[in-house]
Amino acid sequence: MTSLPTGRAAITGASSGIGAVYAERLANRGHDLLLIARRADRLETLAAALRKAHRVNVETLLADLEDPAALAVVESRVGQPDISILVNNAGAGGLGPTANVTADQIERTIRLNVVALSRLSHAALAKFRADGRGLLVNIGSVIAHAPSPSGAVYSGSKAYVLNFTRSLQAEYKAQPGVRIQLVMPGPIRTEFFSSQGLSDSVFPDSSYLTADQLVDAAIAGAEADELVTVPSMADPATWDRLEETRLAFLSAVHAGAVAPRYLEQEAVTA
Repeated sequence: MTSLPTGRAAITGASSGIGAVYAERLANRGHDLLLIARRADRLETLAAALRKAHRVNVETLLADLEDPAALAVVESRVGQPDISILVNNAGAGGLGPTANVTADQIERTIRLNVVALSRLSHAALAKFRADGRGLLVNIGSVIAHAPSPSGAVYSGSKAYVLNFTRSLQAEYKAQPGVRIQLVMPGPIRTEFFSSQGLSDSVFPDSSYLTADQLVDAAIAGAEADELVTVPSMADPATWDRLEETRLAFLSAVHAGAVAPRYLEQEAVTA
């Protein structure tokens, strides 16, 4: 088991759901906090409660991470000397058929799920690299493996988070003090669906974890030095088989020749 780095933990999307639970759990462990969200009332209420309950220093930063100017402010703050943990939790669903949303709505989801996460990861890792220590936690989703007719933007953005984070892990493999964790939730009981005018009934009740269960499992995974934490996956061998298949696919596409089925089709049509 590996202890979490000491120092201040920055959490995006901290005003509710998974972010708020991360804030409570890390405060309970004695971490000072930087809570980042766009809802001032919820943010300040949570900060006050955590200060009172855990006697830690809680800083709040009101920011809409879809806005480039606000994101730049958060980037600068995340790169400051006191930050040792960054939890990139903020994200948007953008669920629904693409025919029912505007191109601007699609872009806003990408700004939050992809651009903000990437820029904040970059800022935090520059600081962690200089220190030789730090923990980056990127919240992905199992939908990265589940293309969906009503989740093109969300699934696509989480597939980016998956590959971006896994690539960073490979890049920083030689720097063991800089730890990077990918957390892959399935369905979680939060405001995720209701905030988009959808019902939780899209999945059976038995499919859901609570935000508390997710965060407790994620922190346990971080302490176990897991690269990828899938809290609802009972058998880790499932992930191993997925990775084996992925590597076999990559090996297969380096054959250096056109697959026979396409050559046969050419012969038929010639």
